[in-house]
Amino acid sequence: MIEARNIVKRYGELEVLRGVELDIAPGEIVSIVGPSGAGKTTLLHIIGTLDLPDEGSVRYDGTDVLKLKDKEMARFRNRNIGFVFQFHQLLPEFTMLENVAIPALIGGDNRHEAMERARALLERMHLADRLDHKPSQLSGGECQRVAVARALINSPKVILADEPSGSLDSQNRQELHQLFFDLRAELGQTFIIVTHDEGLAAQADRTLHMRDGVIVDQTIRNAPTA
Repeated sequence: MIEARNIVKRYGELEVLRGVELDIAPGEIVSIVGPSGAGKTTLLHIIGTLDLPDEGSVRYDGTDVLKLKDKEMARFRNRNIGFVFQFHQLLPEFTMLENVAIPALIGGDNRHEAMERARALLERMHLADRLDHKPSQLSGGECQRVAVARALINSPKVILADEPSGSLDSQNRQELHQLFFDLRAELGQTFIIVTHDEGLAAQADRTLHMRDGVIVDQTIRNAPTA
């Protein structure tokens, strides 16, 4: 599904990624671990088209998305990739319902239909009684479940998560981890998760170990089926 080839990224004289090669199968849950500064988040951003490499290609189902024009790339990202960040990145002036619907509205969907899909997702996340609340009125765990619902609103093929449980307590962390695996089982989403959480990393089908801008090793638990 995803093929990254010879990904190189530099910031001035600093080479953050040094020829990364990566393949992700459909429906796979992959965790990426390594020390701070290893290049994990930079790699995730490039896979998600939020940043561009200095060299290399990223292909989704054979299409090199980094060669798309800006508007085409933005549309591809909106329709095919969902993002979950460590601090949820919800817009404080909007309700939970509005926050979840925003990617669908940006994509040009009918407002009523977008709101109905957002409502259904929030109900799925057990947040039916929080639709009109704003982020400041919710707990950290609730906000992160809203962020997951927002990532799912356009039924993307892949979810990219950057330290998704890093700001949560142990109970909310475990609930979020379980949610990812439940979603994969129910919806078939592919997950790529950058994490320092050893428990989450160990649950993934495969763990990629990064150091100094390259993938140095991997741990395979469940090999993807053809």
